[in-house]
Amino acid sequence: MVIESEMIEMAEYKYPALFHDRAKLVNNMKKLSSKCGEQGIEIAGIIKATNGTVAAAEDFVAGGAKLIGSSRLDQLKRAKESGIKVPLLLIRIPMLSEISEMVDIVDISLNSEMVVLEAINKVALEKGTTHKVILMADLGDLREGFFDLDELVETAVKIENEMRGLVLAGIGTNLGCYGSVIPTEDKMVALAELADRVEAKIGRGLEYVSGGATTSLLGVYHGYMPEKINMLRLGAGPLIGPLEDVRLCYNLEAMDELDTPFVLKAEVIELKVKASYPQGELGVDAAGKKREYVDKGMRKRALLAIGRADYGDIDDLVPEMKGTSVIGASGDHTIIDVEDASEDVKIGDIMTFKLKYSALLNLAESEDVKKYEI
Repeated sequence: MVIESEMIEMAEYKYPALFHDRAKLVNNMKKLSSKCGEQGIEIAGIIKATNGTVAAAEDFVAGGAKLIGSSRLDQLKRAKESGIKVPLLLIRIPMLSEISEMVDIVDISLNSEMVVLEAINKVALEKGTTHKVILMADLGDLREGFFDLDELVETAVKIENEMRGLVLAGIGTNLGCYGSVIPTEDKMVALAELADRVEAKIGRGLEYVSGGATTSLLGVYHGYMPEKINMLRLGAGPLIGPLEDVRLCYNLEAMDELDTPFVLKAEVIELKVKASYPQGELGVDAAGKKREYVDKGMRKRALLAIGRADYGDIDDLVPEMKGTSVIGASGDHTIIDVEDASEDVKIGDIMTFKLKYSALLNLAESEDVKKYEI
């Protein structure tokens, strides 16, 4: 029997659904903005993991973000059209095919290619405007950026002296992404020293020295961030709080002070006691993967109406109900072990999950998952 409170919830919402608690996101941002602000660091709030919702952009700004960024132009366009007043930052190197639109939409872009910079300069001059650029330095993570730092300095000088459609706003780096490189003190010092080199060559100070993303909070909280670094690009930290890698992998306990503003809710469509080990000759699953299973005997299992097609990897879902675990999934179904659940689970019940970054990113973009702001 479904209790009255559950009936009200089921009538009000459709499932599966991604819920955004706006007060929690604002509060997370306020805490991070305050901590970073003590060290003269501004935050660019990165909205891409929410599929660039206007609500997320507004919450970031309400919590103290001084810029809003994304790798997707359409998301930044929505932010601009919604009335977001802080500068908009494109955090992926611009495609040549999008430069005209980019100059119209965003205030600042990250760059590492002279041919792209020349194209931006040309378009900006044609439009009678200027566009700010941040030159990216690859300090070993091996994604975007100048690997030859002398080339970055030379490019900075060229922009400053010859490219009237561009404004050299600063330099930055990205760590902890492709190459898993930790933003250690030596990496942050190297970025600060590079900023000094650029400033010496152009004869003025830089507006931004961007020290990376959420993993760079290690330097903020452990006290080794150089004074020169004055901007971080934060998305995952405020969006998923204690489930971010900087806490789970690098043990930054300060993240426990943050909340989880986004949760997934999904409905139970089957509840049965079944064997925990598949019966029959085993091959590959629906995704073509060879899986390993553990025989735990007969266990009560709940089947949910959501699957990998919506969120990606089951390891990125964290059940809120104690005594439960996600044991498997296919494209449209998720299997939860509820044998030791702290509550009585029934057909039609709604189960809630906290989310790691990739799950949030996938769910936000899934057309089959309803979205609610509370």
